[in-house]
Amino acid sequence: MDKSFASLAALCASVFVVGTSEYLVAGMLPEVGADLQVSQSTAGQAVTAYALGVVIGGPAVTLLTARLPRKGLAIALMLLFAAGSALSAIAPTFGMLLAGRVVSSLSHATFLALALVMATSVVDEHKTGSAIATVASGFTVATLLGVPLGSLLGHAAGWRVPFAVLTVLTLAAVALLALVLPRQQAPETRLRDEVRVVTRKPVLLAIATTAVGFSGVAVVFTYIAPLLTRITGFSPAAVSALLLAYGAGSFLGNLAAGKLTDKSLSATVRGVFGGLTGVLAAMPFAAAWQPTAVLAVLVLGLLATATIAPLQGLILRHAGAAPTLASSVNVGAFNLGAATGSALGGAIVAAGALRWAGLAGAVLSLTGLALTYLILPRTQTTQHTDKTTAPTTA
Repeated sequence: MDKSFASLAALCASVFVVGTSEYLVAGMLPEVGADLQVSQSTAGQAVTAYALGVVIGGPAVTLLTARLPRKGLAIALMLLFAAGSALSAIAPTFGMLLAGRVVSSLSHATFLALALVMATSVVDEHKTGSAIATVASGFTVATLLGVPLGSLLGHAAGWRVPFAVLTVLTLAAVALLALVLPRQQAPETRLRDEVRVVTRKPVLLAIATTAVGFSGVAVVFTYIAPLLTRITGFSPAAVSALLLAYGAGSFLGNLAAGKLTDKSLSATVRGVFGGLTGVLAAMPFAAAWQPTAVLAVLVLGLLATATIAPLQGLILRHAGAAPTLASSVNVGAFNLGAATGSALGGAIVAAGALRWAGLAGAVLSLTGLALTYLILPRTQTTQHTDKTTAPTTA
């Protein structure tokens, strides 16, 4: 087996485990609340605690571990994640469950950032977009299969069982990483180099593009089930099938975007945001008729995660030799975008404007598109050599 393929497969499998954990609790709130004697709204704080751990703790952990050898760090982060999952599985109180979730979340952003950076280091320079998309596909598969299957297992066997299974899967991923990842020395960059990189204007703009652009998707997707049942008139079973198709589209869109990013990063990121702006703006009108609603959901699925490879590519383009902290902050920006978009969508739904949430999403995606012109002010192509990647004006 090709060594680079084995490394990418191991990183992808690890990302799948981490991605499954993030939203697993959301599908088991009634079971968690009943067992730990808290309300469902209180149980939902387990999701919030994890998200805050990613956004706040991720950069801190990344800074503290910046000088450690990469392979050992990846394994250590997954062991930390396993400890958090095990603590969640045996938690006797809701407070202990929150503690377990926070422990797991502390490894989330740093591991994902490390996985994306390591993925680009095991392939040729002109394949970095595909490498990023391959590893990130673990996240889309987690959304498509991991979270629904984990929720079903939780309903059938109790909410603790999925966390126990996650612990076992994490330990299996650790063994796989130890077996196939190449040894990489600790980076020579200093902590202040990482901080200096993340405060560069292009990097800050790229992170802002991630947060603002992805929030546009979250505005609609968070409330897509009630949109399709109340406005379009689909049955709950039909909505489940559409969401499955959405997830499959996200998987394919992510991989396709990776290939396109290899050819032209700027064209890909702008094309994705342009497409998202269009489909989100059309969603309120497409939702009125079932055939057009199906088409809109499928297109949204194709484009939603197609932002990952080009946006991460933007970060790596400007991060130079110190990309880990910037990548970690960018992972947090995806989570921040999801949280912000969900909150905005909730406000729109509460105001009785469920059908029109897509217009707000379109404005956010259009803002993300505008930001790309500040980061990449001129159309660029990429010339590849064995050692470097040099942007040239087209």
